[in-house]
Amino acid sequence: MTATTSREGQLWSRCGGCASLLYRKRLRRNLDVCPECGAHARVDAPERLLQLVDPGSFTALPERPAEVDPIGFVDLLPYPHRLTAARAGTGLAEAVVCGTATVGRHPCVLAVMDFRFLGGSLGCVVGELITLAAERALADGVPLVLVTASGGARMQEGALSLMQMATVSQAIAALREAGLLTVSVLTDPTYGGVAASFATNTDVVLAESGARMGFAGPRVIRQVTGRDLPEGFQTADFLLRHGQVDMVVPRHALRGRLVALLAAARAGRRPASRPGVPRQEPSSLVARPAGGAATTSAAPGGDAWETVRLARHPGRPTTLDYLETAFDGFVELHGDRLGADCPAVVGGLARLDGRPVMVIGHQKGHTTAELVGRNFGMASPAGHRKALRLVRLAARLGLPVVTLVDTPGADPGVRAEEQGQAAAIAENILALTVLPTPVVAVITGEGGSGGALALAVADRVLMLQHAVYSVISPEGCAAILWPDRPAAPQAARALRLTGPDLCRLGIVDDLVPEPAPAAHHDPQAAARALREAVLAHLLPLLDVPPATLVRRRRQRFRRFGAARLGARAGAR
Repeated sequence: MTATTSREGQLWSRCGGCASLLYRKRLRRNLDVCPECGAHARVDAPERLLQLVDPGSFTALPERPAEVDPIGFVDLLPYPHRLTAARAGTGLAEAVVCGTATVGRHPCVLAVMDFRFLGGSLGCVVGELITLAAERALADGVPLVLVTASGGARMQEGALSLMQMATVSQAIAALREAGLLTVSVLTDPTYGGVAASFATNTDVVLAESGARMGFAGPRVIRQVTGRDLPEGFQTADFLLRHGQVDMVVPRHALRGRLVALLAAARAGRRPASRPGVPRQEPSSLVARPAGGAATTSAAPGGDAWETVRLARHPGRPTTLDYLETAFDGFVELHGDRLGADCPAVVGGLARLDGRPVMVIGHQKGHTTAELVGRNFGMASPAGHRKALRLVRLAARLGLPVVTLVDTPGADPGVRAEEQGQAAAIAENILALTVLPTPVVAVITGEGGSGGALALAVADRVLMLQHAVYSVISPEGCAAILWPDRPAAPQAARALRLTGPDLCRLGIVDDLVPEPAPAAHHDPQAAARALREAVLAHLLPLLDVPPATLVRRRRQRFRRFGAARLGARAGAR
């Protein structure tokens, strides 16, 4: 709704839904819901807290993670300048407000996002604050309520912002294990990495009336598919019809619904020891998981944009090529057991140096027909659910998992959104954080956004020398931050998406050398290098007890928060 001033000096707002001119005080009394048409205007985090919690009960969490600029990102402005402007414009330190409160006299911890602050984007500090909120809920033995409003992961922090999806998800997993209720309230808008992680992997998902939620935004879907979108696409009612939320709640009833959920959780709560992970102090976040520092066995590549082009080369070996050459006896398993078999994801049983393993990867192809038939390696929800079925099968059989990641991102189509793309990715991330069997992931070509992370939550993450791994494509980043000129090469450099960059950031453990000048010139040599690298990192994991594996994997992703980055910056 747009504010304006009348001749009498009174503040008015024009409804974005019906264009009615509304008296601002009346609109605020109605919780910023238009009394004429029922349109729900966006509200900021402080106002949302006033609407939801008992008066005077909210206490902000004391933690203030260090400010971070992990990759020195500059587009038209340096990233720190954008942060300063966002703080001045909102009065907030970051895009989320976290604290303890009571709702209907029921204690809980809340994390409320604010879209005004850089589009509510998920960066390292936001991920750290929400994780700390979840850890506080675990320590206090109370429910966690998340109110989401976000455009997705914060591209100015590169792949480290992508890691926050896993960091927060594993905190949600700890609350699940402890039997503590988690609730997300979707508000308008909730997209991208937030939708594909903690917004949809809670126990209960509420959607405020008028909210929109999805993995890909409408503009991206139109650009990719060239199709008009269905009426009401990605709205709360659409989500309800497609089984993606528990209920749609008008704003005036939202507090009452939360009170009922919190009351039920409190009544059903039985005193018991909680199996969740203990809260870790910042000093423990700095340490790498067992295995030592990342090595960079391959020499750094050339320009980042040239690396992007090599990663996308149609002759580059695919997952099926590696399954034929680096592994033995591959037996493909099909289907998600819910009605579909996504061709963009292949997986099944194989042997590696005589040891049985479960291998799952994205499959592109070499010819135009193969690429189209495999949807260019962009997995549908059925593909993510097939992968989920296979990793759970591996856990039951006690088999290690190897994933081969090569995708520009998850399927951005209308059908994928109807089938719950965001929730499918979120569930994969959540399941991999607690999988009691070794997981080694290899980025073999493109590692694009949440579609890549859905197969890359692992004990060891390897990367071929000329592969890339990023929160967003260079073209997508350039279109948003350099709208007046083609700037994909510049964005590629700014995103720090190459193997050497990601090793320095601690996201990747090792680089796998490629035959000169790149893997597609000698696929057999590339397969031998991949096989040797996977074995070198997998074999030490086979003797690690399952509980230790899970603990270390959680520590791995927990250290991508602002606490570790701040400690590292302070040491420089």
